[in-house]
Amino acid sequence: MRTLSTPSPALICLPSSQAFINGKASSTSSSSVTGETVAMVHAPPITCLPRPHVRPAARMQKEQAPIDILPDQAFLQIFSHLPTNQLCRCARVCCRWYNLTWDPRLWRTIRLTGDTIHVDRALRVLTRRLCQDTPNVCLMLETVIVSGCRRLTDRGLHTIAQCCPELRRLEVSGCHNISNEAVFNIVSRCPNLEYLDVSGCYNVTCISLTREASVKLSTLYGKQISIRYLDMTDCFALEDEGLHTIAAHCTQLTHLYLRRCVRITDEGLRYLVIYCTSVKELSVSDCRFVSDFGLREIAKLESRLRYLSIAHCGRITDVGIRYVAKYCSKLRYLNARGCEGITDHGLEYLAKNCAKLKSLDIGKCPLVSDAGLEFLALNCFNLKRLSLKSCESITGQGLQIVAANCFDLQMMNVQDCDISVEALRFVKRHCKRCVIEHTNPAFF
Repeated sequence: MRTLSTPSPALICLPSSQAFINGKASSTSSSSVTGETVAMVHAPPITCLPRPHVRPAARMQKEQAPIDILPDQAFLQIFSHLPTNQLCRCARVCCRWYNLTWDPRLWRTIRLTGDTIHVDRALRVLTRRLCQDTPNVCLMLETVIVSGCRRLTDRGLHTIAQCCPELRRLEVSGCHNISNEAVFNIVSRCPNLEYLDVSGCYNVTCISLTREASVKLSTLYGKQISIRYLDMTDCFALEDEGLHTIAAHCTQLTHLYLRRCVRITDEGLRYLVIYCTSVKELSVSDCRFVSDFGLREIAKLESRLRYLSIAHCGRITDVGIRYVAKYCSKLRYLNARGCEGITDHGLEYLAKNCAKLKSLDIGKCPLVSDAGLEFLALNCFNLKRLSLKSCESITGQGLQIVAANCFDLQMMNVQDCDISVEALRFVKRHCKRCVIEHTNPAFF
C-alpha cells in the first residue's frame, strides 16, 4: 500500500529563491519570489522513522523543547490560524507535528495567495494527500480561497470539482484564466456550494450547470444551484442573457454584486427579479445602462431588500428613488453616490418611507441641499453613516440639523464641502462617537 507524504513548502516557494552564502543555502520569503513554482512531495520527517536504539529517558527529557510540553489540543488551536503554506512547513518539523498538521479538522479550508504560486499543482498535490483515507474524495474540505492567484487555470478548478463534493465556499477573485466551463463544472459537482466569488474573472460570463449535469438531475430538484452569495464584480463580459441564465438557475440568491458589469441593462434586472425573489443585497454600481426602469424592477423585491448600491448610475433620478422608497420600506443601506439626477424631493421620499435607514451615501449629488438633509434628520433617527462628499449645495446649517436629531451617527463624510469650523464642532459635540472626514485644515 502506498502512503502519500506531506506536500512540500515548495508548493509556494521557488527553487530559484535559494541563494548560497558561505556554502549554505539561504531562501527568501515566498512573497518576494518570482519565476516558476514547482510542486513537490517530500518524505515524512525523519523522526517518524523507526530508530535503531532508544535514548535514555533522562536524556530525552533534557532535550525536550519547552513547546513540546503543550497538549495536542493547544497545537491544533495554534495550527488552525496558519495559512496552508505554513501548515505544510510545520508538517516537516517532527513526527508529532506531522501527525497533528494533517488532522482533518485543520483542513476544512485551503488558502493560497500570490502570483508566484503554481496553484494548479498545489491543489492537485494537496487534494491527493487529503484523499488518502477516502480515495478520490475529500470529504472534509469546505472552503477554497485562491484569490489573486493569476496562474490558476481551469485545471485547478477541475481538480477541486472532482475531489471536493462537500465544497461550500470558493473564492477565485482576480484569477483571469478561469473560463465558464470550469465554473460550470464546479457548480455541477459541488451541490452544497453556497458562496462563489469570481470577481475580476474577465472570461466568466455566466453561472450554469454542465449539459451532463442538467440531464442527470431529477425532476424533483430541477436545474437549480444552491448558491446564495455571488460576486461578479468586474466581470465586464456579463450581459443580460448571462444574467438571465444565472437568475433562472440560482433562484436561492440572497447576495448579488454586479459592480462594473457595464453591459447589464434594465432588462437583465427584470429577469433577476422574476426568478430571485429572496435577494437582500444587490449592487449595480457603475452599470451605466441601469435607469429608473431598472429601479422599478428592483422595487419588486419589496421589504426583502436591505442593501442597494446604485453608485454612478447616471440615468437614475428621483423617479427611481421613489419606486424604491415606496416598496422597500426595510432598506438599511443605500449608496447613490454620483447619481446627479437625485434632488431633495427624492431624499424626501426616501426619508419618509425608509425610516430605518442606517447608511446613506449621496456624495456628488449637486442637487441635494440642506432641505433634503432636514427631511432626513426628522425621519431617520437611526442613521449611523452619512456621506455628503462633494455636495456643493450643502452648508453647515444642514449638518447641524442632522447632528441635533441623529445622535447615533458614527461616520460623516463632508470632504470637498464648504462647511465652517463651527458647524463641524457642533456635530462633534452632539455626536461624540462620530468620525468626521473633512478637508477643512482649521478643524482638528
